[in-house]
Amino acid sequence: VCLDDRKKVNLEEEERPKKGISKSALPYKRSPPSWLKVSPADVEEHVCKLAKKGLTPSQIGVILRDSNGIAQVVSVTGHKIVRILKAHGLAPEVPEDLYMLIKKAVQVRKHLETNRKDKDSKFRLILIESRIHRLARYYRTTRKLPANWKYESGTASTMVA
Repeated sequence: VCLDDRKKVNLEEEERPKKGISKSALPYKRSPPSWLKVSPADVEEHVCKLAKKGLTPSQIGVILRDSNGIAQVVSVTGHKIVRILKAHGLAPEVPEDLYMLIKKAVQVRKHLETNRKDKDSKFRLILIESRIHRLARYYRTTRKLPANWKYESGTASTMVA
């Protein structure tokens, strides 16, 4: 094998997208840390206050983790953030992951209005919308969405706005 061939092989290996295995893990102990002196009622009140500001459940979790030192709301209160919001009538009507996918599809559609020749974005939009349909089917079967709920690209922008 000549040197140029080896360089070519090496470049091909470098360009390939790599899928790593690293990820964070939840602590084994499910109880809150001993240094955390916050009552469950205070945490629930804080979660509701943040939800009333219009934050999503994941944004609420990030704020509680970063500024209040509450790593896991479920370890303090015994309930997840969405369950707390549902109990207080503040839960979003569309689940957050589905909402974010719809928001992304609306952005790609808006991009395609100005850039009609962008074939890659058109392909990505098809993939995003198929993910939306698959997730919506799951949420309909688990009764988190009404049985007659349907994603329509025309009305999606009003849902996100």
